[in-house]
Amino acid sequence: MAKKKKEEKPAEEAVTPNGQPGPMLQVLAQYTKDQSFENPNAPDSLRADQSQPAINISIEIARQMMTDDAVEVSLILKADARREDQVAFIAELEYSGLFAFQNVNADEIQPLIMIECPRLLFPFARQIMADMTQSGGFPPIMLEPPDFAGMFREEMMRRAADAEQNS
Repeated sequence: MAKKKKEEKPAEEAVTPNGQPGPMLQVLAQYTKDQSFENPNAPDSLRADQSQPAINISIEIARQMMTDDAVEVSLILKADARREDQVAFIAELEYSGLFAFQNVNADEIQPLIMIECPRLLFPFARQIMADMTQSGGFPPIMLEPPDFAGMFREEMMRRAADAEQNS
C-alpha cells in the first residue's frame, strides 16, 4: 500500500488589518566571518592549580547595507581572560547573517537591524564561543543573552547627543 505524500502549503504572508502584507524579516544566510583563539601562555595557563581568570567580554553590532532590501548584520564578540597581568586566553568571533526585509517602513528598519537580527544570531555565536574556549582547554564561556533593545536605545541616545553637540 503506497503512502500518500502530504501536500505542503506555501507559507502565508502576515496580513495587516487593512489587508496589506505585513512586515517580513528573512534570514538568507548565517556564517562565521572571523574567528580567533589565542592561548599564549599554554601549557602553564592550563595548570589545575591556577585560579579562575577574570574575563572581560564585549559585544558589538556592525551592519552593512547590501541592497535595497538586504543587510549584513555582524555580532562581534570578544573575551579577554587574565590572571593578574598575564593573559589566559583571548577569544574573538565575528558571526554574521544576511537578512532581507519586505514591507517594512523606514522607521522600523533600524530596530529590526539592531535588535531582531542580532537576537537571531546570538544563540549560534554563543555556541561557537563556548566550543572555542572549551577546545582551547578552558571551561566553555556561557554568555548571557544581552539586552539588544537596551543597546539600541543607548546608541540612539548617544547619536542624539552627538547631533545636538554638533549643531
